[in-house]
Amino acid sequence: MEKKAAFTLPRGATGFFRTEDGPLPETDLRALRSALYAAARAAGGQVGELEERTYPRTFHTAAVTEGAREWIILCHAHHPWIAFAQERRDWYTEEFRAPPPWAHAFTDPGFVVLDRTELTAPLADIDTSVLTRGEWREVRFYGITTLGGVLFNSWD
Repeated sequence: MEKKAAFTLPRGATGFFRTEDGPLPETDLRALRSALYAAARAAGGQVGELEERTYPRTFHTAAVTEGAREWIILCHAHHPWIAFAQERRDWYTEEFRAPPPWAHAFTDPGFVVLDRTELTAPLADIDTSVLTRGEWREVRFYGITTLGGVLFNSWD
């Protein structure tokens, strides 16, 4: 019996694209901002700085403060994936947090909240058939072994 992959990577998951395939989709920043404010209201907190993606990073970063606690929110630049982390970084491998109770503020408008178990899943458990030889070269060069490492990175 063939094992079904836990997650299937679509084109653009790594942030790389080939010109002949056309541009990658872009995550709607207005929808992200609205979701951040909804999350802050649900948390009884405030929205911190939203740092838009800059090349070569593949994600936007924001923060929601809940009392003395700060939640770092990662939003993939090309697909509507949300992850939570402890601190701001240029790339992530396994430094993810479980989603807070107010994570529904992101799923309600259509974002997909990825949990720590999914993000730290080994690439062997992921359908990576869409990755090109060049993308695999980068994955191996940077020693990426998890789904989160592929999605939230800063290749250069």
